[in-house]
Formats: sequence, structure tokens, C-alpha cells
Amino acid sequence: MAAWLSEHRVAAVIDATHPFAAAISANAAAAATAAGVPLVALRRPGWQPGPGDRWHPADSLEDAAARLPALGRRVFLTTGRLGLAAFAGLDALHFLVRSVEPPEPPLPRHTRLLLDRGPYTVEGERELLRTYAADVLVTKDSGGPATAAKLTAARELGLPVVVVRRPLPPPGVRTVPDVAGAVAELERLGCLSRGAADRCP
Repeated sequence: MAAWLSEHRVAAVIDATHPFAAAISANAAAAATAAGVPLVALRRPGWQPGPGDRWHPADSLEDAAARLPALGRRVFLTTGRLGLAAFAGLDALHFLVRSVEPPEPPLPRHTRLLLDRGPYTVEGERELLRTYAADVLVTKDSGGPATAAKLTAARELGLPVVVVRRPLPPPGVRTVPDVAGAVAELERLGCLSRGAADRCP
């Protein structure tokens, strides 16, 4: 990637990957540094708990799995298709796993798979939680409105929610919350004008 950036005289890099794509972000930051190209990371704001929320922050999927036995027995698991091996040893629990694509094994022994893509509605999420009789929700702090309805539904039903914290951005990387912030940062660096590859720091 560093060679490609130099060969194509790229003026700047915007890292707009998923907040949990830590390896991709680390590689992009390392390549930009090696090529002497500035990098801006676009990270939508994370979710924040409100009145009535019963959130249990977790540092990783493994940490989330360790917390579950004390919180419930029927788990609505919405952390994506990767990393479900962290929950595979919880044989006493039952999981409803929602994912856009089929998850990678190993999976928990008692798993029901739901392939679906957001955005979701509060009404739909509430009905899903009730139909499955879920008593705990697990999610990553992805932020944004597309999948936030499950948090509202869990609050309304009084369910505990295990929220996996985001990985920290690579050291020294400037983060902005939206596209307008990214554009403003590139303008500040002088990376949007003609010939910017020669002048952008």
C-alpha cells in the first residue's frame, strides 16, 4: 500500500473503514506514514447510554462472553460474523445470532442463525426480542442509526446489554466524526487543491 500511495502520488488517505476493522486501520496508518502521506480516520460517534439503559461495557468479545452467564440465558448476539468462537464454549446458553453473512465457525452449541441487514426499526427489534424471549443483548459499539433500534428496544424491555468497546485508533491518527469533518481537515492540510500531492504535508 505504501508503494502504491507513492507511485500514484496520493495527496492524503481517508480511513473510512468500520470502527472495529483494527487491522485494516493499522495497515493504512503504517502505509501512510511510510509514504509520507497524511491520514484522517472517519469514525462516526459511538453510542452513549441513556436513562434506563442497563449497559455492561466489555473490552473484547472474550470479555463479553465471560460476562454473559451472570446476565441471562437467551442471548441476542449481534456482533457480526467474525469472532463467534469467543462464545462457543457457553453450552448452557442459547443464542440468536444475527449477521449479514453466514458466520464463521466454531459457533455456540445452541445457535439459531438469522441472516438480515439493517436498518432496523424499534418495533421490529422489540418484537424479535420478545419472540425469541431474549434476556440479554450483545453488540459492538458500531455507532450510527442503522442498528441502534435494538438498544432502544432493549431499554424498553429492561434487558441488560453487553456493549463491546471500540479498539483505539492507531497512535497519532487524527479522527473526525463525519464527512464534513474529513473535508475540513484535508482543506486545513492543503490536500484538496491542484498539485496537492507536492505540497500536502
